[in-house]
Amino acid sequence: MFKILSSRTPFLKLINTVKFYSITMSKKSALVLLSEGSEEMEFVISVDVLRRAGINVTVAGVQGNGVHDCSRQVKIMPDLSLEEAISKSQYDVIVLPGGLKGSETFAKSLQVGKLLKDQEESGKMIAAICAAPTALKAHQICLGKKITSYPSTETALMEGQQYNYLQDKVVVDGNLITSRGPGTAFDFALSIVENLVGKDVADTVSKQLLL
Repeated sequence: MFKILSSRTPFLKLINTVKFYSITMSKKSALVLLSEGSEEMEFVISVDVLRRAGINVTVAGVQGNGVHDCSRQVKIMPDLSLEEAISKSQYDVIVLPGGLKGSETFAKSLQVGKLLKDQEESGKMIAAICAAPTALKAHQICLGKKITSYPSTETALMEGQQYNYLQDKVVVDGNLITSRGPGTAFDFALSIVENLVGKDVADTVSKQLLL
């Protein structure tokens, strides 16, 4: 299980040893990518909400299985490396958190590109938030679909008119889910839950979280 670490102050040292009590025995699976510079709120909220929904979540580190420094210096250790995650299983949804540096890494990674292309060709779900949709464009994923992102990336995404850009908090177009940023992370994660395991489960998780 992934760990959140901080070397600065002891009281901020958070190690994720808490069991996530599921409300369903869903067999659905999710692969959440993690990179140096990923946005930690979007990452942690996505993982937490999906696990509360009973989804089997694997966190894969693009830079390996060691500690990754996120955009606000929160240190997170993935479950395993991306290479290991790909070799072990296929996943019902692949989730890309934002963060400018992390998204740039996703965009430049041939391994991430192949993973996303295989996911798209299999008709399975892809979800990206904040700046991460720019990685979809870099790898030519889900072209022609409705999409949203962090506002500052709209111009880059609209170059070439390869997507139908919207400014909604969450945009769902077939097997693609995109969202705006940290403030929409709960909406994003709950949308993944709803589309993967159903609205009843999403509503139950939302109620647990007092949303």
